[in-house]
Formats: sequence, structure tokens, C-alpha cells
Amino acid sequence: QVQLVESGGALVQAGGSLSLSCAASGRTFSDYAMGWFRQAPGKEREFVAGISKFGGLRSYADSVKGRFTISRNNAKNSVYLQMNSLKPEDTAVYYCAASVNSVGRTTTAYNHWGQGTQVTVSS
Repeated sequence: QVQLVESGGALVQAGGSLSLSCAASGRTFSDYAMGWFRQAPGKEREFVAGISKFGGLRSYADSVKGRFTISRNNAKNSVYLQMNSLKPEDTAVYYCAASVNSVGRTTTAYNHWGQGTQVTVSS
């Protein structure tokens, strides 16, 4: 079992940048592929980015490609999401998730979830 805690959410102006972190504890971190998802009010949770167990494969939603970067540091048991050129439509609660399988783009691919961190982008 792995426990996940996100941090870094904030209120930011459109065009700005923000970096999210997710700290993991419990099982060996490199046993898991990691993902970031987001959920806006009244909408379903959607895939944002994913990274394989040792970082060799990264996947992004089309809506964030070129603006967001996912990375991980297995020595620090952490995964990160660097978000640049933020838009109001990026406003959501951002969730970190862990999968014992390969990188997936659906919520069902992930076994463990954090509690989320709020990102609000003002226009």
C-alpha cells in the first residue's frame, strides 16, 4: 500500500506557473507508475499526465501538452507536475495517483489516490 499527499496548489493568474508535488510513503515508490488527474466542479475526473516507474515514458492529455511537465524523483519518493502558461480552464482539484501497472490514462488504471490540491487560475 502507498499513501500519497499532494501539495503546491494555489491561486494564480492566467499565464502564470505553478508546481505541484506529490509525496509517497509506504511501499517502494519505483513499484508504481504515477499519474496526475484533475477534476473541475461538475465534471468528471480527467487524466492530465502520467509517468512510468523509472521515468522513461511520459504521457500527456492533449489539453496540457507543451504546457505541463511531469517528472519524478524515486530517491525522494516524489512526483511533480510543472504547469506553465496556465489558463482559467486549468482550474480544478489536482490528484496524484499510483498504479502497480504501466502508465494509464484512465482513473481505473490507478490503485491509489491522494486527497487532492486546489489549483485556481484567475483570468
